[in-house]
Amino acid sequence: AQHDFAAARPIMEKHASDDPIAAEHHRQLGLLFAYMQMKEDAIREGSRAVELLPVAKDSIAGSLLVQYLALIYAWTGEKDSAFEQLSIATKLPGYLSYGELRLHPYWESLRSDRRFEKILEEAKRPVALKLKHPLSETHWVAHIKYR
Repeated sequence: AQHDFAAARPIMEKHASDDPIAAEHHRQLGLLFAYMQMKEDAIREGSRAVELLPVAKDSIAGSLLVQYLALIYAWTGEKDSAFEQLSIATKLPGYLSYGELRLHPYWESLRSDRRFEKILEEAKRPVALKLKHPLSETHWVAHIKYR
C-alpha cells in the first residue's frame, strides 16, 4: 500500500498546488500523509483544509473537515487533539453519527480511551441549529437529530 500512496502523492500535491484554496485537496493530502505516517505534513494539510472552509462558511462541509482532522490526529497518534476535534464535530450538523463512531474501524485507535465513551454519549444527542426563516427576520432553534 505504501507504494501506491507514494505514487499518489505527487498527483495529489499537484492538485493542491494548482488550486491552493480548495479545502478538499488539502483534506485528501492530509489523509494521504496520515496513511504514510508523515505526521507533521498530515496535520498541516488537515488543519489547512479546516481553515479554508470553516464551519461558519459551510456548516456541512466544514463539519466534515473537522471530522477528518480528528481522524488525521487519531491516525498520527495525537489523541488529545483527536478528541478535541471529535468533541467539536459531535456538536455540529453533518455526517458524524453515533453508529459511525461506534462501528467504523477508522476510530479503532481511540476506542480504548475513556474519553471515547463521552464522545459517544455526545453523538447520541440531537444537534441544535439556529435557523433563519426564509420569509421573515425571525429566528428559532430547531432540534434536529442527524444521527
